[in-house]
Amino acid sequence: MVASVEQVNVGPDIMDVYTSVPDGKGPFPAIVVIMNAFGVAEFTKTMCDRFAKEGYLAVAPDLFHTISDEMSEASGKSKRELLDDTQIISDVESTIGFLNSNPLVESGKMGITGFCCGGRIAWMMAAVSDSFSATIPYYGGNLFAVWGDNDVTPFDMANNINCPILFHFGENDDNPSQQDMLTLDKELTSLGKDYRFYTYPEAGHAFMDFSDKVRHNQRASAMSWPRTLDFLEKHVKN
Repeated sequence: MVASVEQVNVGPDIMDVYTSVPDGKGPFPAIVVIMNAFGVAEFTKTMCDRFAKEGYLAVAPDLFHTISDEMSEASGKSKRELLDDTQIISDVESTIGFLNSNPLVESGKMGITGFCCGGRIAWMMAAVSDSFSATIPYYGGNLFAVWGDNDVTPFDMANNINCPILFHFGENDDNPSQQDMLTLDKELTSLGKDYRFYTYPEAGHAFMDFSDKVRHNQRASAMSWPRTLDFLEKHVKN
């Protein structure tokens, strides 16, 4: 496995994309890993590396590339709170283009996953792009809210999701809550979507994040990971 930081053009801007390539000659199936609220930090990079060790060329775009520390301080908001759905879509679409132009990526075999706010984005991108064969949101909250100038919530986009969904929930999470899960379940059922939900007992938000010593739940993490790999094996690799 070889990791690097590549640069991708997004309009007039340049965005860093953490890239983890499996050992071997390829081509490889690909997975886009959407960062959590802390950006492309240790946890997100490690998840890319873990996917690469399973045979996926994994990339994590830096969705904070247009948001400076000064902008955050001046607004009194976190960088996550300054994310804009329209910009996010452009960033991830540019990441898809980067993968499609990479000879190491196997054509037509691409999935997307994300953690925390990244889970929300993984859901949204599966609705606005037909490039993905599977989407795997981990505890993606704020699905019923718009970010920035966009006027449609990710929940409102559910009908446009045309790939299988695997969604991991924490039982003790407030966002998404168990009531949110029931709402999503009802909507996806009514739309006839291919989906599977798992709820992990005694786990809260960010249960997968080993760098969060308070919220990390080893049992939930250990249970969800093979389910994720099996889902990708079925819908992306094969």
